[in-house]
Amino acid sequence: MTRARPVRRALDGVLLLDKPSGMTSHAAVQKVLRLFDAAKGGHTGTLDPLATGLLPVCLGEATKFAHLLLGSDKTYLATIRLGTTTTTGDMEGEVLERRPVAVGRHEAVSALGRFLGEIRQVPPMYSALKRGGEPLYKLARAGKEVSREPRTITIRSLELVDLAGDELTLRVRCSKGTYVRVLAEDIGHDLGCGGCLSALRREAVGEFTLASCGVPFAQLEALSITERDARLLPADALVASLPRVDLDAAGMRRLSQGQPVEDRDTLARGMARVYGPGHEFVGVAEVTAPGRIVARRLTARGT
Repeated sequence: MTRARPVRRALDGVLLLDKPSGMTSHAAVQKVLRLFDAAKGGHTGTLDPLATGLLPVCLGEATKFAHLLLGSDKTYLATIRLGTTTTTGDMEGEVLERRPVAVGRHEAVSALGRFLGEIRQVPPMYSALKRGGEPLYKLARAGKEVSREPRTITIRSLELVDLAGDELTLRVRCSKGTYVRVLAEDIGHDLGCGGCLSALRREAVGEFTLASCGVPFAQLEALSITERDARLLPADALVASLPRVDLDAAGMRRLSQGQPVEDRDTLARGMARVYGPGHEFVGVAEVTAPGRIVARRLTARGT
């Protein structure tokens, strides 16, 4: 006779996790689920195992809105090992070449300035992008390389934090789809000595910052289950930047039945967060015309 799996809690919320190095984002989510005894969860954008820092983990109903963070800007503290190039673009790969480094602060600042704004970036072979249904990193591990189309990304800001010997540390705020490993390689190439990523820490995702309320695993493990629950942000924290729409019971019935709601007080077009008659968060809707509200993604409470 097989033993029935214990039923986990239907817990809703967002944890701003400070992920340690050496752990995949998937493994981090699974550990969070165990610590919270939660039934369902996911993250809002992969961090490489090498990287540390902010990994927002969504639990329960919050997973329905995780995609809204995927398009947000990210901020990283990145360290480039100048003079070293590797197969993976970071220190986890096999060293391909070592070259002498003679880079001054003025040269570094000038190089960083050339990467600001919209730039074209070729995705790395060691990435989760797929070709013919196969992840590129699996092809790379098999010694294969395929052509990749360059993508347009945006580097919002690029600040030189430190330059000590062959270690160049910078803070970068960038758009969705940016590979900081590739940026490190490109900056090293521009400086004439090559380079690879030696450390990466994500400091912010959209409006969420590591400094404000990031929680490391060691701290989580030391808390009681009640104290852990208190570290969760509500599900609507993911959509706090959207304008708010409040509906009465009749409006909520129409919205939950897939019918548009007419509300003369709602004028601005675009996405909005919706609250029901008890001021509870019920999901995300779109104002498609002045006063016309159409449901886009509702919580179980809102359906």
